[in-house]
Amino acid sequence: MRPERHDARRIAVVGIAARLPGAAGPEEAWQLLRGGVDAVRDRPVERLTGPERGGFVDGIDRFDADFFRVSPREAADTDPQQRLALELAWQGLEDAGIAAGAATRVGVFLGVMAADYADLVAMAGARGVSRHTLTGLGRSMVANRVSHTLRLTGPSFTVDAGQSSSLVAVHLACESLRAGEAEIALAGGVHLNVSPLSSAVVEAAGALSPDGRCHVFDERANGYVRGEGGGIVVLKPLQQAVADGDHVYAVIEGSAVGTGNDESGLTVP
Repeated sequence: MRPERHDARRIAVVGIAARLPGAAGPEEAWQLLRGGVDAVRDRPVERLTGPERGGFVDGIDRFDADFFRVSPREAADTDPQQRLALELAWQGLEDAGIAAGAATRVGVFLGVMAADYADLVAMAGARGVSRHTLTGLGRSMVANRVSHTLRLTGPSFTVDAGQSSSLVAVHLACESLRAGEAEIALAGGVHLNVSPLSSAVVEAAGALSPDGRCHVFDERANGYVRGEGGGIVVLKPLQQAVADGDHVYAVIEGSAVGTGNDESGLTVP
C-alpha cells in the first residue's frame, strides 16, 4: 500500500481483537455475519443473573490471572469488563505484531457505558467490599487497567457516550494520534450484562422486546434484545504503518462527533 496525499490525517487499523456472542474472535464473527446466524439465546445456566434472553459471551468468569500478574483475589474482585478489556488489548497488540511493553507511547481509549458488576457488589453491602474494590469496580479503571498492566504510557481514559461510546473512543484515539500524544492507540469498548438491575431499568423504560427478538428495519420491531461483548482496534498513523510494513486492515479517513437537535430526542445523539 502506497501513501497518498493527505496521509497525515489518515489512520490505519493494524490490529483487531473481538469477543462477541457466538464468536471468540474476529474470524468467527465474520462467519456469523456471512451465515446470517442469530446469536440471541436464553441466558446460559451458569449465569445466575442478567437478562433472560440476549447475546451472551461465553467464559466471562474465566481469566488467566497468572499470565497478567494479577493475584487470584484481585482478579475475583475486578469487574469482568476490566478483565475482558485486558485480554482484548493483549490480543489486539499481538495481532498487530506489537509486543506489549515494547512500545510505551500507546494510548488507550475504551468505551464503557455500564457497571453491572459494581451493582452486584453493592447488593452485598459492606461485606462485599475489599481492598481491591476501589480499583476493581470503577469504570474509569477499565482503560487504566490496560495501560498499567501492559506498561503503556500514552493517554488512558474510559469514554461513556451511551451506545456510541466505542465509536467516540475511536474518534478520540484518532485525534490523539494526529496530535502526536501517542504513537499507537488502542480503541474500542466492552460491555457485559451481569446484573438484574440494569435489565430491569431498560425494561421499565419500555425498550426491550417482549418476545426476546430483534426485528431490525421490520414492521414487527417492538424493542431490542440486550447484547454484550468487546472489541478493540489497534491504530497507527497511516504513513507510519506503511513505513513499518504493517498489515493494514482498513483506513479511517475521518470522523466527527456531535449532538442532535431538539427533534432528535434525548436518547438519539
